[in-house]
Amino acid sequence: MVIVYGIKNCDSVKKALKFLNEHNINYTFVDFKTSPVDIHKLTQWVQKVDLSILFNTKGTTYRTLNLKSLDLNDARKLECMSKENLLIKRPVIEYKSNVIVGFDLSNYEGIFQP
Repeated sequence: MVIVYGIKNCDSVKKALKFLNEHNINYTFVDFKTSPVDIHKLTQWVQKVDLSILFNTKGTTYRTLNLKSLDLNDARKLECMSKENLLIKRPVIEYKSNVIVGFDLSNYEGIFQP
């Protein structure tokens, strides 16, 4: 089963969903805005992918909240992401035992082979 986490209007999420649709891969979409993920889910993800990859420092939310000036430790980053899911790099895909963050066509082609 493939579970895609993100927001509908995110370009990277749109690319990921397009890829999955074009390759006839069934998935469930979880919208951060209507079904936010909590710190327990985030903790599961960081066991499989580095927090520096998951924590989105390039987005508007990061800049708006002025988080760079706070020099957050890992625990605080997790706390911030659980309160504000838009700080999570998108999309996050759970597939088999993997957690895939962001959209990279060559990576997807390697992972989602039949």
